[in-house]
Amino acid sequence: MKKILILISVICLTLFFSLSLSVVLCLCQPAAVMDIPVFILAGLLVHCVFLVSIFDIYFSSPLVHGMTPQQTPLPPPAKRLVLFVADGLRADSLYELYSNGTPRAPYLRSILENNGSWGISHTRVPTESRPGHVALIAGFYEDVSAVAKGWKENPVEFDSVFNESKYTWSWGSPDILPMFAKGATGDHVYTFCYAAESEDFGAEDAAKLDIWVFDHVKSFFNSSRSNQTLFSALNEEKVVLFLHLLGIDTNGHAHRPNSREYQENIKQVDEGVKEIASLIDNFYGNDGKTAFILTSDHGMTDWGSHGAGHPSETLTPLIVWGAGVNYPQKVTSQSFEDNFLKEWKLENLKRLDVNQADIAPLMASLIGVPFPLNSVGTLPLEYLNSSALFKAESMFTNAVQILEQFKVKMSQKKETTLSFLFTPFKPLSASEQINFLKKIRLYIQQQKYDEAVSLCKTLINLALEGLSYYHTYDRLFLGLSIAVGFVGWTTYVILVIIKAHTNLTKTVPTNKKKSTILFYGFTSTGMIIAFFLLIQKCPWTYYIYCLLPVPVWYAVVKEIPVIQDLATNVLSLHIGQSIGFLLVCILGIEILVFSFFYRSALTVGLLAFAGWPVITRLWIQAKTKALIWTFLCVLLAIFPLMPVVGREPNIPLVIAAGLLTLLISFFSLVSLRKSENKYRDNEDLKVYFYQMFSVALSTYVVGSTHNSLEMKQGLPIMNQIISWMTLVSSPVLLLLSPTFLFERLFSILLSVMSTYLLLSTGYEALFPLALFGLTFVWINMEQEALQHYGLSLKPKLAVFNFTCAMDITQFRQLHLDDVRRSFFFVFFIVTAFFGTGNIASINSFDPASVYCFLTVFSPFMMGGLLLLKVAIPFVLVSCAFEAVQVTTQLSSKSLFLIVLVISDIMALHFFFLVKDYGSWLDIGTSISHYVLVMSLTIFMMVMNGLAQLLTTQRLGLPRRTKHHST
Repeated sequence: MKKILILISVICLTLFFSLSLSVVLCLCQPAAVMDIPVFILAGLLVHCVFLVSIFDIYFSSPLVHGMTPQQTPLPPPAKRLVLFVADGLRADSLYELYSNGTPRAPYLRSILENNGSWGISHTRVPTESRPGHVALIAGFYEDVSAVAKGWKENPVEFDSVFNESKYTWSWGSPDILPMFAKGATGDHVYTFCYAAESEDFGAEDAAKLDIWVFDHVKSFFNSSRSNQTLFSALNEEKVVLFLHLLGIDTNGHAHRPNSREYQENIKQVDEGVKEIASLIDNFYGNDGKTAFILTSDHGMTDWGSHGAGHPSETLTPLIVWGAGVNYPQKVTSQSFEDNFLKEWKLENLKRLDVNQADIAPLMASLIGVPFPLNSVGTLPLEYLNSSALFKAESMFTNAVQILEQFKVKMSQKKETTLSFLFTPFKPLSASEQINFLKKIRLYIQQQKYDEAVSLCKTLINLALEGLSYYHTYDRLFLGLSIAVGFVGWTTYVILVIIKAHTNLTKTVPTNKKKSTILFYGFTSTGMIIAFFLLIQKCPWTYYIYCLLPVPVWYAVVKEIPVIQDLATNVLSLHIGQSIGFLLVCILGIEILVFSFFYRSALTVGLLAFAGWPVITRLWIQAKTKALIWTFLCVLLAIFPLMPVVGREPNIPLVIAAGLLTLLISFFSLVSLRKSENKYRDNEDLKVYFYQMFSVALSTYVVGSTHNSLEMKQGLPIMNQIISWMTLVSSPVLLLLSPTFLFERLFSILLSVMSTYLLLSTGYEALFPLALFGLTFVWINMEQEALQHYGLSLKPKLAVFNFTCAMDITQFRQLHLDDVRRSFFFVFFIVTAFFGTGNIASINSFDPASVYCFLTVFSPFMMGGLLLLKVAIPFVLVSCAFEAVQVTTQLSSKSLFLIVLVISDIMALHFFFLVKDYGSWLDIGTSISHYVLVMSLTIFMMVMNGLAQLLTTQRLGLPRRTKHHST
């Protein structure tokens, strides 16, 4: 039966491989018969594979299943645990004192000074609510791909402290609580959530969310006195009470962490925690068997965002007190890299820092439940006030629990790897594991508890290293496969450009015999790779990553005669010029790569662009246009030097941008009416009046909404309706405008500005105007360049029609200057992305940008609107590039192929820059850069088609019939 299954699998793989090869064979056809849709489809497919591969290589789920639960054999110090999670609470916001020396949270300050232990919990990227809570309660760091699969539910099954408890009652947000209840076995995790609509950033006071939680906890305990079943359950052991407090996070997003609202919310939480702690102690008769933990899932930047690795996002408070917890430890000096202790006036109280995942084993140890099966946290012993034996046994349990994960992971990898290729993790071989466990048990029996704890920590560190080793076992293999495919694809696109769009090579007759040999050779290679993967039981995605390079390189090798012909032509060129051109290309791409790390690199590039007319002597030919070009380059160069958008809202600038748009529109309409164009119908100009009215309305809505939110009156319903109607109607009005070059581009600007204004909070509202001005002048400058090099006659832009341009059947071949045009486009695209912020960092997104559309928390809706805001400058650049292509008499595909090569070389840069070591900020940044540039490449393919749609298509409406008197 197994042999039959293997045979069927091989046949299926052969069919898959043959299909992939047939696509490439279509691409290898001569330019005259090349199927453009097939090429675009193949390009999208290849780039999607390259993009998704990074999640398999770096973000595959770390979870394994099949471990045995591990529990400390000694009685725990606490019967119950109360967990307070103040969502979005920064460590400094809680621990800092007011200028007059009074604490921001008096009760919690008194706890850490007199009753408990404190420290900083260090979170990991991404600093979002879901992964933060998973780390706190389940003890492991969730991969990013899991976050994308579901916000409220479990995309993967995992164990948690709640699941291991006898009973858990939780109160708070519907975005957090359900994911722990759904994943629990049995029916012992209960949730009480407020309505999702309550999470309103525009509400009068978001602290009401926390008040709701405190009030419902109070009524819960009061009702239990008359409910014998509930009363009995509450008096059981291993009980967890979880209070999720979202008000601080909501107020931080809406008003910033330094606002009065945020500070007041902290004080209200402090009072609420005091009341609940007192209520619970009284309910249980002050039996001293309750442990309390207060912490946060993540922090927040000064501008009210989170998600990246800034210290304000990754440093969260941790205060623990009650049963089994150490009292404050007085010290004379402490050594930390930061200066927080002095700022917080806590130099004499021992600070106990932990990783966020360490809190899960701490909770499990305090109430005596099994450690969560997938936890990678290390028990922070300094928080425990218990016997040395209990500490040693708890650490031993912690070590065995992590070792169990290592053994399962190793077993899984061993089963899916050929024995002669399997390389085990030597520091934890089977014999070493036995030695460790025997030594630790012997130390505990001999009451050498310190030695036992030290050895447990060593074993934990080795087991975590081993887990990482097996988790990343295939990383090099997969990385090389993707890199080979990447290089092959880029080489293939270059060959397509040279063969179909230049005169650098002559047509070489195909040698059918050699082609057949090549085909069978590459097919055999693919079959060997597929069989090799099959016998190792590799995931289906491995087949794609490893087989993709085969057909791609077949397409490249098939063009060996073209490569030889090209090499002969290149060698005949002037070597100095060739090397100079190559160096300029490398420098340009490196500046683009550098701009992902430092936005100021874009300023340097734009200032260099300002000198382009002087270098190429276009200055002499078109002085006015050259002066405008230089001025706009310098103007746009200012934006990358300005602070990231969202940190300091400036609504008057948004209103000024709206008024400036209306002023430009007025002068443009006057110019249009005066211009002589016999093809234009003045009736068409009415569309622009509607668009100008839409811009004016957007400007009013922005100001009105901001004032309403400032007065805490919420989002006016009429403003919300107008905003959504503007978003829907803008593209429709655009498609009603004439398709003459200037008229259509002008209409595109008005259309996107009416929406962009609604999504703006500051100076970024001026950015599309400056970008559009520069790209429009770019179109005109390219006409001058075309005439300067004598490539073709200069068309009249005033009467140029996009629809007529699509009827051109005779395109010119590519010239060296077209590489510069393509580079300009890529540079403008990168400028559109990074001109007003660093979108590679999650914390660059400001929720305040969407307040004209909605204020109730909705992550996917808000995320979609923020991505639309990012895409709008992209649309302007893409449409300008489409105009450049058609006015310079190039096929839409030829220039775009050069763009594809430039962006792919950039992507290859970032692929090799991806790393999994160093700070979490560096790791997150390196991965986000690669994902961004790959998304950019895929997005440009889509935008190329969208730009054609926006520039060439027009909706026809019935017109009034004109009656002429005779």
